[in-house]
This record gives sequence, structure tokens and C-alpha cells, in this order.
Amino acid sequence: MTFAIKILFTLIFIVVGTIGTYSQDSYQQQFELAKKHFDEENYFDAVTEFKRLLFFDNSGKYTYEANRLIGLSYKEGAKFSDAVHFLALAEMNAITSEQIFESKIEIIKINILRRTTNRALSLLDDLRNDERFNDKSDEINYWSGWAYIFADEWEKASTSFALIDSIHSLKAFCDSVKSDLYDPTIAKALSIVPGMGQFYTGEYVSGLISIGWNVLWGYLTINAFNEDRIFDGVMIGTLLWWRFYNGNLQNAEKFAQQKNLEKTNKALLYLQNSYIGNKP
Repeated sequence: MTFAIKILFTLIFIVVGTIGTYSQDSYQQQFELAKKHFDEENYFDAVTEFKRLLFFDNSGKYTYEANRLIGLSYKEGAKFSDAVHFLALAEMNAITSEQIFESKIEIIKINILRRTTNRALSLLDDLRNDERFNDKSDEINYWSGWAYIFADEWEKASTSFALIDSIHSLKAFCDSVKSDLYDPTIAKALSIVPGMGQFYTGEYVSGLISIGWNVLWGYLTINAFNEDRIFDGVMIGTLLWWRFYNGNLQNAEKFAQQKNLEKTNKALLYLQNSYIGNKP
């Protein structure tokens, strides 16, 4: 090999090496720029820059983290389907079991937020049955509790948090919410005596009105029969008394459900704004 050829190969090696080094440096800079946007909560710009990085980088070095952060950016924008898509890509490109677990948990949290509870619980069961994550039982139970909270199943939520710690703060919170809720079945059952179901839910005015109307139409119905006005008695009893009596049953159940919705929404608002700890 002549000296000139040796020089040529040396120059080619240097140029190729320089280009490779430059490319890696530029990819690192691109990742840092995208991450900066993410940290500053400029999620639209973060998604744009991460996607640009994924388009040009063929090394796969940033595939997991870029897809994960794109997914989290979409989550912040409430674009949950897009978020799940990119978090699933992150999971597919995960290198370690910790990365796999992290991706799955983020997908579960999105399912909790959009109240696809059965899907969230199914994914949590998959993690629970995976031997790689035997040391993650507390975290799995934690997010199970949150899934039940968003499904308004406060007793099951309490049980999940109790598996972590019998005096867990969220267990106590769920117990307090559960004890404060009305039972619609009890409200309806009490309304066999008109007004009692409304009294049970604190709707005293409605309860008194219900008693009044039922007493009135009951009296008129009985009085009609006593005076041998059979047709009047049937019409009053069927069209009026039964209407108000049946409405009394339905209203008591409806009041219980409405009051429960108000209480659970208040509980969720408290968790969103005041609870200090991991939230979906």
C-alpha cells in the first residue's frame, strides 16, 4: 500500500469518526432541548422536538425516553389515546424491567383518569402476576386503590390501601368518605312510609311535602270509597295517590344518589388540590 493511499484511508477514517461524533453530540443536544421544553411544561414544543429526535436518530439510544416523555406530554394535554400509544412504544423499547414497569404504570394511571377502571385493574393484575415485579406489590396496591376511588368504590379502595399499611392516610380518607355516603336502597326502603327517605337524606322540606300530598290524596281516596263513590275512589287512588306515592319512592333514591355525587366530587376535588402524594 502506497503512502498516498494510507493517507487517504486515514483521512476517511478521521472524517467518518468526526461525523459520527458530531451526530451523537447533535442528538444529545436535541434531546436536552426537548427535555428542557418538557421540564418547563412547554409540552407542544417538547412533543415536536422529541419526534424530530426520533426521526433522525437511528441508534435507538433515545427511543425509550423520547417516547415516554411524548406520552407524558400528551397526558398533560388530556390527549389520553395518544399518550397511551407512545407509552406503549416506550414499553416496547424498554431495556430494563424497571423501564417496563414504569411504562405500564403510566398507562394504568391514564386508564384511571379516563375511568376505564376495568382496563386499569386488568393491567394491575398482570403486574401482580408477573414474577419480575414481586417487589412492587405496594405500588401495585396503591394504584389499585386509586382506580377504585375513580370508580366510586370507596370500600374496595380502602382495602387496597390497607394492604400497604393498615393506617395508610388514603385508607382513612376512603373510610371517612364511605361512612358519609347515603345508601340509595335504604332511602327507597324507608320511603315506604312517605317522607322518611327524604328525611334520611336531609331533604326535610321535600319530606314534609311528600307526607302532605300522600296524606291528602290518601284521605280523598278513602273518603270516596266510604261515600260509595267507587269511580272517584279508583281514579283518585290510581291517578293521584299512587302517582305521589311512587314519586316519593323515586325521589328518595334520587336524592341519595345526588347527595352521594356531590360528596364524591368534593372528595375528588380535595385529593386533586390538597392531597400530597402520588396522584394519577
